[in-house]
Amino acid sequence: MLIEVKVPQLSESVAEATLAAWHVQEGDAVARDQNLIDIETDKVVLELPAPSAGVITKIIKRNGDSVVSGEVIAQLDTEAKANANAADKAAPPPAAAAAPTPVEKPAAVAMPAARKLMEEKNLSPGEVQGSGRGGRILKEDVAGTGKPAAATAPSAAVSPAPTFAPPAALPQPAAVNADAIIGNRPEQRVPMSRLRARVAERLLQSQATNAILTTFNEVNMAPVIDLRKKYQEKFEKEHGVKLGFMSFFTKAACQALKVFPLVNASIDGRDVVHHDYYDIGVAVSSERGLVVPILRNADRLSFAEIEKQIADFGRRANSLELTLEEMEGGTFTISNGGVFGSLLSTPILNPPQSGVLGLHKIQDRPVAENGQVVIRPMMYVALTYDHRIIDGREAVSFLRAVKDALEDPARLLLEL
Repeated sequence: MLIEVKVPQLSESVAEATLAAWHVQEGDAVARDQNLIDIETDKVVLELPAPSAGVITKIIKRNGDSVVSGEVIAQLDTEAKANANAADKAAPPPAAAAAPTPVEKPAAVAMPAARKLMEEKNLSPGEVQGSGRGGRILKEDVAGTGKPAAATAPSAAVSPAPTFAPPAALPQPAAVNADAIIGNRPEQRVPMSRLRARVAERLLQSQATNAILTTFNEVNMAPVIDLRKKYQEKFEKEHGVKLGFMSFFTKAACQALKVFPLVNASIDGRDVVHHDYYDIGVAVSSERGLVVPILRNADRLSFAEIEKQIADFGRRANSLELTLEEMEGGTFTISNGGVFGSLLSTPILNPPQSGVLGLHKIQDRPVAENGQVVIRPMMYVALTYDHRIIDGREAVSFLRAVKDALEDPARLLLEL
């Protein structure tokens, strides 16, 4: 029985996908649920399992083709058997190699200075061996080649002109061979992946549609660092995951969002949509690009649950196992560029969200405390927000609330 292999149903927000890589060829035998091909969408890479055991008789769509939901991309015969030698038997014997036809070598291209010198020496391009890029004839190539000028008939006796000793020749600078310097420098042009193209599109959309403004503050991370050092071993032993910084920032952000709900809101046309839940997007860098999976109801999660989910997101982002549902929605985003050493940045909004919190590298810096200069582990934090619905006072106050919660972690437990 012949079965059509079709593209699975895509998400409503995904119009089309790209066939990334076939794992089988025509004539290959496949088992039921064997992965036939990777299909790349704007957000994830999907695997398409074989609907039944059989033989791939025809591949209709090739790698790199764009497809839509339900489109037929191959045919599978459940009754056929794979024949590895079929192609070899069907292939005709190779024809005798025809004698190569001599191809006339095109005339080399002469550079302007070389062309002028060739005219003076009565040379044709075929008589000069070019040493430039692509066989171009340079002035230096012509200088060493020459033809004796045609003999002319002796004329009437003419009194010899007076001769003068030529002046001493000035040293000439060596000619610069630009082609030799540039050489054949390699270039490679590859198409953007769907994920990278989608990220680029959304970044431009964010900058074009939102009134983006960023405010900054700095946080003394010493209290959080001391707390982590004190309980890290017990926390990891109890929960099987390390106590990181992201759980503290997620908790602090949720607490501040409750006080300043507009930062958790979004714009839909001429309406402001207030969200009474806190779905926090966590920016994760993967081999395919930046993805933002969502911590659902983050305010209800414990420190351990947050750390476990983030660790799981990172692992599955690199193995391309994140689903569309895990990356859709979100009311606020946290982006931690500090893991790559970023000291300061202005994060870009993730539409339709109205705020994104940017974290940075922790660095020992001198600060003033009680009239004394002391060294503290400091972090710059940034809040990029949509000024259409969030005023500067609310944005600054939100960031200040995050700072206060981190510099006194007990506030996170007491929800103060």
